[in-house]
Amino acid sequence: MSDSVVIVAGRRTPFVRAGEDFREVPVDVLATACSRDLLDVSGVDPSEVSELILGCCAQPPDRANPARVVSLRSGLPLSSPAHTVARNCASGMQAIVSGELRVARDKDAVILAGGAESMSRIPLLFPTSFGFKLASLSKTKTLSEKISGWLKFKWSDLKPRIGLLEGLRDPFSGEMMGDTAERLAREWNISRESQDQFSIESHRRAIAARQDLQNEISAFSIPPHMDQYVTEDIGPREKMDPAKIGRMKPYFDRKMGTVTVANSCGITDGAAMVLLMREERARALGLQPLARIVKSEFVGCDPLRMGLGPVHAMAKVLTNTDLTVADLECVELNEAFAAQVLACQEALSSSSYSRKAGFTATPGAIPEEKLNPEGGAIALGHPVGASGARIVLSLARKLHSKGGGYGIATMCIGGGQGGAVLLEGVSS
Repeated sequence: MSDSVVIVAGRRTPFVRAGEDFREVPVDVLATACSRDLLDVSGVDPSEVSELILGCCAQPPDRANPARVVSLRSGLPLSSPAHTVARNCASGMQAIVSGELRVARDKDAVILAGGAESMSRIPLLFPTSFGFKLASLSKTKTLSEKISGWLKFKWSDLKPRIGLLEGLRDPFSGEMMGDTAERLAREWNISRESQDQFSIESHRRAIAARQDLQNEISAFSIPPHMDQYVTEDIGPREKMDPAKIGRMKPYFDRKMGTVTVANSCGITDGAAMVLLMREERARALGLQPLARIVKSEFVGCDPLRMGLGPVHAMAKVLTNTDLTVADLECVELNEAFAAQVLACQEALSSSSYSRKAGFTATPGAIPEEKLNPEGGAIALGHPVGASGARIVLSLARKLHSKGGGYGIATMCIGGGQGGAVLLEGVSS
């Protein structure tokens, strides 16, 4: 066990709906806030940290390699490197897996890893013609040249594309992520009612677990005045009217669809970070680990059915272990869409599909009480670069509080992939 890579501690910011309280907060500021608090609450000296790895999907142009900015602003040594990784929705999970591999190679390494996203600040994208014409205009000298340059602009040069929507569309298949969820709903006969009920339950669980969730959240003071604090997730709703939710119009397939804003994840800003090291190193530093990383896997799947990625990833991460889905104490499966999670449950119960995904025997659906027991992204939100780190942190905390046992954090990944991390809880 002394060679095991462990999660010693983790913290995250509150998750806040895009366009609200965090709309002016850059992604590096979000990640720096929870990194600093994580170092404080863990008692780990910043000088002990070997490297910082940050997952981020929409890396801002004015903050190339935001991981390095976070590292320096968190007080890590100048000599400690930092790099940013991107794997769509699983960027934060990828950062943790990359950190795990670094620690497995170097027994003395201490890694700060996680993810962050400011979906509020994903920019508008203007046509390249606008940039070229603007560059030409900047080279003009005479008044007549300037007038001629301005007259070359057309309305089409000024029509922006919404960067957020561009990022939610798969360039290979051409489909929006929600379109793939609609396909799963049709193919697996997932009703609108079951999707809405799943969403209501996600909010109910998040509200019921609000006190427990505070154990992983760091209060965030909003710059520049720092006089306003956000202390909890802004997303979970105490009152969800089934009738009102049932009247909401489908968002992706306006005529025949079942996927709505209410039964999909929220567009959100936030960050989550964890500390990784060898268990022997943690004990030597007087630290109590939360969980051991047993195994991690990423797999590819059909981009048109990317929501089934968790089924493939769970099959691979459980291969060559003595564990089955029934043996797991908890599964954190990222709720991109209710239809997607429910389709995964159907696929796990399907003998033909589960074998196609890599299981040697039909695993069966994840028991409801073990699946996202504190709610998921439908209630909490899905800041894409951070969510993979959040579900790993949340799983580690739950297993530790249970005194041990095994669990999986898993998620679908845009473009047709799945990711999974198998953890073993460490008792106090």
